[in-house]
Amino acid sequence: TRPLPAAPPASPHTPMGFTKDVITPAPAGAARPKKGQTVTVHCTGFGKNSDLSKKFWSTKDPGQEPFTFQIGLGGVIKAWDEGVMTMAVGEKATIKATPDYAYGAGGFPAWGIMPNSPLNFEIEVLSIK
Repeated sequence: TRPLPAAPPASPHTPMGFTKDVITPAPAGAARPKKGQTVTVHCTGFGKNSDLSKKFWSTKDPGQEPFTFQIGLGGVIKAWDEGVMTMAVGEKATIKATPDYAYGAGGFPAWGIMPNSPLNFEIEVLSIK
C-alpha cells in the first residue's frame, strides 16, 4: 500500500474544508479515533483528471490492502486527518475535499490528480488502535 503524502500548506485565499455524507452509520457506541491513534480504513478516491466520477486509487483494487495511518498528525491530507476524526469504527462515508484539503496547487500527478482539484473519498473505518 502506498502512503498518501501530506498536502502543502493551504493558501489563505482559498476556501478550505470537507463535507461528510454518511453511507453506513457506525454501530451504537463504536469507538472514535483520537489524535495520534492508528486508524485502518478501506478507501476509494475519486477525481482523476479533475473528473469526480473517475477513480484514482482504491484499497479494494487487486493487490492493495487497507490503509493504516496515524490520525491528526499531518501525515495524510487534511480531509483525511479531520474527516476520519469525525467517524467511528464500522462507519462508511463519503468525504468531499476542497483542493486545499486534498493536494492543493501541486496536485499528485502520479495518480492523475490535477493541481487545485477537489476530490471525493469513500472511506470505511475498519479499526482504531
